[in-house]
Amino acid sequence: MGKVILLTISLFFISTTLIVLVLYFIQKHKNKKYKEQIDKLEIEKNKLDSSPVIPELSKIESYLNNEKLEAMYNNWKNRLEVIRTNQIPKITDMLLDTDYSLSKMDYKKTLYKIARLEMEIYKVRTNSEFLLNEIKEITGSEERNRAIITKLKIKYRELYQQFQNSKTEFGENAEVVELQFENMARKFEEFETLMEKNEYTEVTPVVKSIDEMIKHMTNVIEELPGINLIATSILPKKIEEVKEKYEKMTEMGYPLDYLNVEYNIKESEEKITDILSRAKDLNIEDSLFDLKVLLDYFESLFTDFEKEKVNRVDYEDANKIFKNKYDKIDNLLNEILKDIDEIKRLYNLSDIQLEELYNIKKDLDTLYNDYNVLIKHTSNNTFAYSKLTKEIETLSLKLANLDERVEVILDSIGSMKEDEVRARQQLEEIKNILKESKTKIREYNLPVIPKNYFIELNDAQVAIKEIIKELDKKPITIEVLNTRVDTARDLVLKLYQTTKEMVRTAMFAEMAIVYGNRYRSSVNDLDKYLRYSEKLFYRGDYKKSLEITINTLNKVEDGIYEKLLKLYSNN
Repeated sequence: MGKVILLTISLFFISTTLIVLVLYFIQKHKNKKYKEQIDKLEIEKNKLDSSPVIPELSKIESYLNNEKLEAMYNNWKNRLEVIRTNQIPKITDMLLDTDYSLSKMDYKKTLYKIARLEMEIYKVRTNSEFLLNEIKEITGSEERNRAIITKLKIKYRELYQQFQNSKTEFGENAEVVELQFENMARKFEEFETLMEKNEYTEVTPVVKSIDEMIKHMTNVIEELPGINLIATSILPKKIEEVKEKYEKMTEMGYPLDYLNVEYNIKESEEKITDILSRAKDLNIEDSLFDLKVLLDYFESLFTDFEKEKVNRVDYEDANKIFKNKYDKIDNLLNEILKDIDEIKRLYNLSDIQLEELYNIKKDLDTLYNDYNVLIKHTSNNTFAYSKLTKEIETLSLKLANLDERVEVILDSIGSMKEDEVRARQQLEEIKNILKESKTKIREYNLPVIPKNYFIELNDAQVAIKEIIKELDKKPITIEVLNTRVDTARDLVLKLYQTTKEMVRTAMFAEMAIVYGNRYRSSVNDLDKYLRYSEKLFYRGDYKKSLEITINTLNKVEDGIYEKLLKLYSNN
């Protein structure tokens, strides 16, 4: 039991010792960290003590030759005194107080006081830097302004030389420009006077004024000759050319009111007068740009005039084409409608086709009314030819659509006429083929003509009669007529082919039997087969007769078919 108590007491002392050591090291680390921050702030405070404000301010004492500068000097001196006697000592006291709190290990207060110190040092440093910059504005004024003035004098001389080289280009404004150069020269003299008197507070506005005058004069030298040339010569001539062209085209009947030429000329002349008036005071802001805009406008008018000429030619051509095409379609429709009863009598026109004819005529009349409105606008010179051209193009498109619809109807009627003529021509051709078939079968005196031949012959003759019957009908139904023609032609061609094949087979079979006669006495059973072939031949079964004869002879003479075919072809 005693050992346990002893062990417990030992562990307690060891733990306590460790905790104390840990706390000690934490405290030591904090002290070191905050001490480093305080030391850095003290260095910053020392930098404030060694600020270059005092040496810079002492330079001003040699310039004190006017009340304004003296007042500024006294103000700066007072502000510096406040920094040195109030603000910096305050920082020193705050540093001591912060260091004291750290020594008491009051870390919360120490941290708070460090933050206040940083803010106070920042405020004093800012005040000091601002004060230093104000002083340097005066102490560095001579060197800085001398450098600026040197560059401005170089630019002044360059501009003046440029002006002298092109003085005639400035016209009436040359004298005003000359006076402005004299004003700048006096400003340079004023600068030198102020610098000699060390009146640095008055120098900056003078330098700024010279700089602005140089910049303005640069624009004047670059732009005023161009402004003078355009406003007094180029634009007036261009306006006169436009007036002359406008008046001439107006007399020729061109509708140019939409261009507002007269109003724009008046406005442009007023604008030119204003620009020239302002140029006398060297006020040339946006003048060159405005003049170029006006010049571009008058240049574009010539383009518009030429477009109107082209559009007028296009319009007149389109108008002529439209009228000719309209008259052609209208005359054609009137002719068709005048003979519509005769057309209906001859051909089986559908109700839809007839209705389409009357609709086309109605649409054509409506289109012509629109065309007359356009012609009225043309004679009144109300619209530009560019607009009139678009309108006539729209009407032409509608007319072209009507023309296509008429063509469809004409094609339908024309096709009916052509089909009738073609049917009559084909009827004659079919009759000729039938005649050739009959002639061909008579050329070879066949012992027997098969029954199927007469059936085909009868079908062909009946089909021909159907064509004749359909042609005699009024009105003619073209679809039925075409069907009758196709049927008759197919039947007659079939008959012709049958005739040709039957005659050819019969002739070939007879030739084969005659050729086989040379082997009748010398070859066994040949006579028997040939007699059978002859029987088939006289019965009219020419194809079977030929097959038996060829097969029989092929046993005696190999390749007999090709040989007989060659002999048949030669004959």
